[in-house]
Amino acid sequence: MTISNRQQAFAKLGLFINRHFSNNWKPKEERFHKDLAALIEVAYTFNGWFTPDNITRALTGISEMLEEEQLLSFSAPIKEPKQAKNVAIIMAGNIPAVGFHDMLCVLLSGHSVLIKVSSDDPAIIPFLAGMIIYYEPNFASSINFSEARLANFEAVIATGSNTSAKHFEYYFGKYPHIIRKNRSSIAVLNGKETKEQLAELGKDIFYYYGLGCRNVSKLYVPEGYKFDSLFEAVYDFKYVIDNKKYNNNYEYNRAIYLLDLVPFLDNNFLMICESNELHAPTSVLFYENYSNQTQLVENIGSLKNNLQCIMSTFELEGIKTFEFGQSQKPTIFDFADNVNTLDFLNTL
Repeated sequence: MTISNRQQAFAKLGLFINRHFSNNWKPKEERFHKDLAALIEVAYTFNGWFTPDNITRALTGISEMLEEEQLLSFSAPIKEPKQAKNVAIIMAGNIPAVGFHDMLCVLLSGHSVLIKVSSDDPAIIPFLAGMIIYYEPNFASSINFSEARLANFEAVIATGSNTSAKHFEYYFGKYPHIIRKNRSSIAVLNGKETKEQLAELGKDIFYYYGLGCRNVSKLYVPEGYKFDSLFEAVYDFKYVIDNKKYNNNYEYNRAIYLLDLVPFLDNNFLMICESNELHAPTSVLFYENYSNQTQLVENIGSLKNNLQCIMSTFELEGIKTFEFGQSQKPTIFDFADNVNTLDFLNTL
């Protein structure tokens, strides 16, 4: 199977997803569209975080990654392996199909995958894998799933928490590996943001209920910053409180803060609390004050290994930033933890 065959299979998957959500189904693929529609409903029933809107958002993002021209450019650095290796992928389940990019990288690189899906997202990745095999049957021998203990692999890509990463290091440290830990994203404000810009920031905070490493969980604000304009700008995201799981987190965290006499601001679906910590609980947004940009850049620089995205409307010296509203729109070229997966696979 040539790299062109592999690229074409993924490009066709991207077109299939695009047709699905634009209701432009091909008659011969109607059964697959019906399966995906049913899967979306079942996934939400199984996992209350995986609303149809969130699954649609995640899969639409995948379809944009799989645009043919981008695939070709992304694949350019790939070196065809002399001997294909079996790469185990341990996937997270905080966001629908969040492990897809790893599977894409391994298969494009000419290796085989042994996938352990998250118990929170057990069906979406297998469906996508099945569609890839449909478009390129030669992939059938290269894609396997494991429900038991992983065996017969030669490299590992594992995503989890700081705690699970210690276990991954213990069990898989002797293999070539990428092991990912907790990461968070931040936004930097200067008080001059428009209502429209702050509304875009709401996407970075609330999409996927704030569960992803690309979600903004902390703000850096100038001393004396007033949060009224932010609360007003993100009001349209109040729908999050209608989700039972999000609401449970909100009520729990609010009760803890009240009992512990922790000062916080509240708009009935989001709490904003001052903290030096980086990762805030679901329904909470931490903030920290800064007095000048020199101090700000130093503080952010010290957190580099714990950050996924830094959102800002203005430039920060020596720091890569993204525009508000873009954190949950990763391109095919955006690697988790900023570790180039293709480079790793090229070394196997």
